[in-house]
Amino acid sequence: MKKNKTIGRITLYILLIAASILMLIPFYWMVISSLKLNKDVFSVPMKWIPDAFHFENYQIIWEKLPLLQFFKNTSKLTVITTVIQLFTSCFAAYGFAKMKFAGRNLIFLIYVTTIAVPWQVYMVPQFTMMSKFGLTNSHLGLILLQSFSAFGVFLIRQFYISIPEELCEAARIDGLSEYGIFAKVVFPLGKSAMATLVIFTFVNVWNDFMGPLIYLDSTNLKTIQLGIRMFISQYGADYAWVMAASVCSLIPVVIIFIFCQRYFVEGVAASGIKG
Repeated sequence: MKKNKTIGRITLYILLIAASILMLIPFYWMVISSLKLNKDVFSVPMKWIPDAFHFENYQIIWEKLPLLQFFKNTSKLTVITTVIQLFTSCFAAYGFAKMKFAGRNLIFLIYVTTIAVPWQVYMVPQFTMMSKFGLTNSHLGLILLQSFSAFGVFLIRQFYISIPEELCEAARIDGLSEYGIFAKVVFPLGKSAMATLVIFTFVNVWNDFMGPLIYLDSTNLKTIQLGIRMFISQYGADYAWVMAASVCSLIPVVIIFIFCQRYFVEGVAASGIKG
């Protein structure tokens, strides 16, 4: 029995290591390609270790395009949107999880159902509406469009449901208002779920391409994803520079995940608890 468990555990570890290697191969290819000459990126057979490492690619990309401005714009949009979405999602989730009012479950069901509606369905009317408001070609328009998230509300609500109702009742007996219960009891207990939402929101906004492509025209307002696209022209593409810029754009996402990963698994697991 013990021997079978050992063999099973070893087999599981081997499978996990193999799966991890398969997932890391595209990232390795991206990093290696960023250190090659453009003509060698798609060479056949592929060289997993180039003959020479061209670190100057990382210097060239900053000289060819205003990437620093693009990084500032992307950071601005991502941080502001993440903070607003975190606040709105937590606030709405508390109402749906801990407050009782007529039609609560129906309203929540309708709201969550909007997750299933593809953005492409309402992309044109949304753009028309924002144009009439004069919010195209501005960061404010993109921030407002992403300030509310049905997925975020669902994620946080599922976590709040797992918080014992007795804590809220005790706080009410002590004289706390609903705002006080949210701020002093429920909100501090939701760190793991909030960290999970921060990761999802940060990654989605940072990597968003279609939104900025549709709404932003001015070069000084564009994001890093649109900046990377500038290395691809009508008649060719500088793929080595594209890969170098992609590696740079990946760094903030990795940093955020490193800081929040300790809460990530716990948040996903806790958010799956059914009330």
